[in-house]
Amino acid sequence: PMGMETYTISGGTYAVFVHKGPASTFGNTMGYIFNVWMPKSGYRLDGREHFEILTETYRPNDPDAKEEVWVPVMKV
Repeated sequence: PMGMETYTISGGTYAVFVHKGPASTFGNTMGYIFNVWMPKSGYRLDGREHFEILTETYRPNDPDAKEEVWVPVMKV
């Protein structure tokens, strides 16, 4: 779209999660990823880009909203 620029994300391994619910509860998903899943996973955070994928119909206040959360990881 007009005004947008291309950005290439670094390659590597990503852990992918789906946040379900309104954006106001996103902190709960991030807390789970970093405080529960990651310490038990055998992976550690990598210093690359984190990103989310949202659909065109995404509405942040929708209790049924879904978004993919991509977290860069590397084996411990």
